Amino acid sequence: MAEGQIRKAISGFYYVEHNGELIQCKSRGVFRLKKISPLVGDFVTYVPDGANDATITDVHHRKSELVRPPIANVDQVLLVFSVVEPNMSLRLLDRFLTVIESHQLEPILYISKEDLANPEILEENEKNLAYYRRIGYTVLRNVENKHSLLETLRPYFSDKTTVLAGQSGVGKSTLLNTLLPELQLKTGVISDALGRGKHTTRHVELLEVAGGLVADTPGFSSLDFEHIEKEELRDYFVEISEAGANCKFRGCLHVKEPGCAVKAQVEEGMISEDRYKNYLLFLQEITDRKPRY
Repeated sequence: MAEGQIRKAISGFYYVEHNGELIQCKSRGVFRLKKISPLVGDFVTYVPDGANDATITDVHHRKSELVRPPIANVDQVLLVFSVVEPNMSLRLLDRFLTVIESHQLEPILYISKEDLANPEILEENEKNLAYYRRIGYTVLRNVENKHSLLETLRPYFSDKTTVLAGQSGVGKSTLLNTLLPELQLKTGVISDALGRGKHTTRHVELLEVAGGLVADTPGFSSLDFEHIEKEELRDYFVEISEAGANCKFRGCLHVKEPGCAVKAQVEEGMISEDRYKNYLLFLQEITDRKPRY
């Protein structure tokens, strides 16, 4: 028996990295009975079966797991947002951040297409990003040169497994093409009619980049809050979670409760009013959803 990590999954086959080689594996039939599905990123035990074929016999413990995209043992998410084409939406950004935080992953915000924006848009964008920096998020800027981009990302990618995420058309494939030109990934084409890109990534694969692993995936295909309870949402807005420790009531949802420290900080301008409004919108969405049986 040998051990390795699943780096790619296509058409029922798993490609396990071991000592620099990819071993084509299939999974044991008993996994289906136990409702175990190997994922890209899993560390597994396998039994060789021929020169370059094997059967996975055991899936090791996962430190993290995503359903959409299906991948395990992720450390962080590089969240790609463009300034224009498509224009940056702070509500969508907060939606992404909420989902990422709910999976206990570290978000890193990468801003693309700044060279396509006019000075007024750039100024407004910089003001918004300054707030996200202030509450603790890492914000990286658009870098076109491969060497500069690698050196910019190396401190964040080294010894980490990173998922790329972001809406269609923001430049995720272009970013990977810059990092790894040999991939020759198809770049999404902006649809003039829809104002968004057409997704081009079809399977999940871990690629070695800047001393770490990067998942070339379709990204978060669903940004709903089905897995989040309304009492949990406040924990996924970092500044609301911090301010909420000073609320009069322990179970404060920061809506209409008296003695709410969060609402006080919003009124004082310490917490972004737009972020707070998005929190209330997301809270209402969770409250209004149909109960699960």
